[in-house]
Amino acid sequence: MACTIYYDNDADLSALKGKKIAILGYGSQGHAHAQNLRESGCDVIVAELEGTDNYEAAVKANFKPMAIPEAVKQADIIVITLPDELQGKIFKDQIRPNLKKGAVLVATHGFNVHYGQFDIPAGCSAIMIAPKGPGHLVRAEFVKGGGVPCLIALGPGAGENEKKIGLAYAKGIGGTRGGVIETTFAEETETDLFGEQAVLCGGVSALIQAGFETLVEAGYQPEMAYFECMHEMKLIVDLFYQGGLNYMRYSVSNTAEYGDYTRGPRVITEETKKEMKKILTEIQNGQFAREWLLENQVNAPAFKRARAQHHDHLLEQVGKKLRKLMKWIDAKEF
Repeated sequence: MACTIYYDNDADLSALKGKKIAILGYGSQGHAHAQNLRESGCDVIVAELEGTDNYEAAVKANFKPMAIPEAVKQADIIVITLPDELQGKIFKDQIRPNLKKGAVLVATHGFNVHYGQFDIPAGCSAIMIAPKGPGHLVRAEFVKGGGVPCLIALGPGAGENEKKIGLAYAKGIGGTRGGVIETTFAEETETDLFGEQAVLCGGVSALIQAGFETLVEAGYQPEMAYFECMHEMKLIVDLFYQGGLNYMRYSVSNTAEYGDYTRGPRVITEETKKEMKKILTEIQNGQFAREWLLENQVNAPAFKRARAQHHDHLLEQVGKKLRKLMKWIDAKEF
């Protein structure tokens, strides 16, 4: 399928003229969107919980944060940057009852729209503008005169007018400087969840931990196992980031490259790929979404138990000690 990409000349900020934009949540994405849009000349308000760090950060940035219902009542464009698991209830209780007729909802991730958690009333619409980078990068690149590429998708009730608003919004946060790729809510949601679960978070974390445990169980020092299986991962990922698999293979030794070709497929086997396909099916048919939403309805006991179990793994204990030896690392210990 051909990829459609929009740039600065495809977007007109005048589509946002006379419209008030409410950013719900002043966290990672919210703070970047709010500040970038304001500096692009847009009329921006912020909703955040009083007494929180994010509330104080918004005040420090010269916003006057308010409650969600108040912000929604005022806004023509409502941008939801809240955690996925909270959005459904907040939409039902605080957003939907206060929507203006003709209001446009902007999602920064497709989860809740795709899985039917938003009952969008007639006369309103939903679009998605999803930067392909964390909020601090969206902000930093904008300040430097650049921009993080974004995704755009049209949801319920959205047509060409909403697309113009979406492209203008993307331009306002700097996205059209990097390029805005057209997609769908389904494609963004399903590929995003799959990447997180099978590769970026679940897959890589499990691979690192299994490699570490294999070396330690064979009698090697945990410190050596940490360096080889965790610390040096950044060196390889940086090479991926710069030039893909080919550049990584060009940059490492011939010994490492030969080991890559001959041993990698013995670790990530056809059985692994079968399990990846099963994970993708669970995402596509809504099984994962139901599981995660139900988990949060009962205060997330399994999630919290898993988090606690992994927090004190030997890999983490050793890493905390070794990172203190490397003063150039801006260590973040939790």
